[in-house]
Amino acid sequence: MAKINITKTELVWPGKYNEDGTKKEVPRVSLPFQVIETVNESRATRQAQKEKSLGLFDVYEGKEGDTFEAGWRNKLIWGDNLLVMGSLLEKFAGKIDLIYIDPPFATGDDFSFNAEVGDSDTEIRKEPSVLEVKAYRDTWGESGDRYPNWLYQRLVLMRGLLKDTGNICVHCDWHANATIRHILNDVFGAQHFQNEIVWWYYNKMQGNVGRFASNHDTLLWYSKTPIRTFHAQREERDVVKRQQKRVWDPTTKSLKQAKDADGNLVYYDETERTIDDVWRIPYLMPADKTENVGFSTQKPIELVGRVIDALCPEGGLVFDAFFGSGTSLLAAEGVRASRDVAGKKSFYRAPARRWIGCDFGRWGVHVARKRLLGVEECKPFEVLNLGRYERQYWQGVTFGATKGKPPAEQALYEYLAFILKLYGAQPVIGMAQLHGRKGKALVHIGAVDAPVTISEIDLAVAECAKLKQGELHVLGWEWEMGLYDLMVEAAKKQGVKLLLLIIPREVMEQQAAAKGDVRFFELAYLQAEIKQPKKLTVKVALKDFVVPNTELIPEEVRKVVKKWSDYIDYWAVDWDFQNDTFMQGWVAYRTRKERTLPLTCDAHTYEKAGNYRILVKVIDIFGNDTTQAFDVEVK
Repeated sequence: MAKINITKTELVWPGKYNEDGTKKEVPRVSLPFQVIETVNESRATRQAQKEKSLGLFDVYEGKEGDTFEAGWRNKLIWGDNLLVMGSLLEKFAGKIDLIYIDPPFATGDDFSFNAEVGDSDTEIRKEPSVLEVKAYRDTWGESGDRYPNWLYQRLVLMRGLLKDTGNICVHCDWHANATIRHILNDVFGAQHFQNEIVWWYYNKMQGNVGRFASNHDTLLWYSKTPIRTFHAQREERDVVKRQQKRVWDPTTKSLKQAKDADGNLVYYDETERTIDDVWRIPYLMPADKTENVGFSTQKPIELVGRVIDALCPEGGLVFDAFFGSGTSLLAAEGVRASRDVAGKKSFYRAPARRWIGCDFGRWGVHVARKRLLGVEECKPFEVLNLGRYERQYWQGVTFGATKGKPPAEQALYEYLAFILKLYGAQPVIGMAQLHGRKGKALVHIGAVDAPVTISEIDLAVAECAKLKQGELHVLGWEWEMGLYDLMVEAAKKQGVKLLLLIIPREVMEQQAAAKGDVRFFELAYLQAEIKQPKKLTVKVALKDFVVPNTELIPEEVRKVVKKWSDYIDYWAVDWDFQNDTFMQGWVAYRTRKERTLPLTCDAHTYEKAGNYRILVKVIDIFGNDTTQAFDVEVK
């Protein structure tokens, strides 16, 4: 390796420098976002701001203003934060006031959480998906030696997103705080270090650990430049303190003790104190159902709210690239918690900030959405991902061109061969719609950049029937709404058994694919009844929810599931689906306090008669979406 020109004390890790001694550039890929759901916004409002429909999902154009009055909507993004931040830079470079992150620390406790099932309080331990673990732990390496580069790349992009007056606050513990501080010095400059804040959670009890118990975490605060936002915070004193009053003496230009007319010193009772760099805030206990949602790494609102109050101006923009269960997003919404002298907690509202949140965990995105929906007067937000654009990027990077074949044709060929191999199928040639064979079944693979459609399946079934083959497996990333019942029955009439299976995101993770940690699951499907109890009025009632391959569901889950509705954690209705973004018109979901889930929605009254498409969305206890469209004539 070439000699590295070291001009300052720095941490060096594998992957920081090229072979020629130059520092490696951080990859910056800008991809369009897909808006897959909008919340707390009427369709009329959105139509007034939207010029045209863009198909199954809208493409986020970033044309809204910086206030809610100017069209701003907060953003809940599901995806790899490296790609997400690279894509945010186009619209948000130099626009974010505060970045708060609580990144994984390369420990085994970063991914698991508890989830409740059905109407009871029965909990299951939700282990992370293969994708979530591989995306982090395998990227770090077996001994964590890749962790510095993993975090460094993300911090570089974060710095680009910050305003010149912006701040970043990184939450860490003893596992990685020394390493993280060195990396922050590298990216932001040691001169911009502001505070090492100690969060002392005095109520967390530990057994005999053979050393001093670890009862604190660390918050590392850096600014982008010397000019930064800071608002000192005050809190009530446990004991009132008798203080001497001091006044400014213009003659000596200094503070001096205040005296009354008789020359006696003036005292007063100080009931508050300015908060210093040791924060005495209780640990979030598992029994606290007012706030705890079962994530082992969840932090209290009181802690994150204080960070936002101190380091972000009112109306400013907060970004969290690892939002977990969504605590930082609730805090940005203005949710705050306080405790009285007896330790009893209560919630109140503070001035809201705008926010953007990103996380790789499907369940985390779902939990955050539910928590936000529970906030009274929650500001409008939208759920986004990189969807087909991320898959197109992955296809282009993974499957390069071969000599003698056009790049697009070669990429498609390599893509099909790759998916077939992961599925355990062999390629077939000479067929229009059929790409492989697995045992007695033929296989069709959907494109990376479009949903599998009814007509596409119809053509594959027809070809299968023509060849007198009795089974067809269709693999797809996304699916046209409402095709399950229609296509399965239509295929059966042609003598073809049809299986519809989801291509999981794990296939895009090199480590997961190489180790064979990829599983294809059948589409879940739902049955619902559309009722019209009176003129122009419609109700939806769920009648069944089927999760195929129940034998693949963990045994501990199957033990506690008593009925089909126990698999459902959340469902919502879009009363006038326009084949674009799901607009939440009615919603119901389970919380830790309220486990009962209504299976019939509230009545919806249309302004006029006509034909409408109603879209029902169900999210199961694993965080997976299932949707079904119903075409209804409203009279």
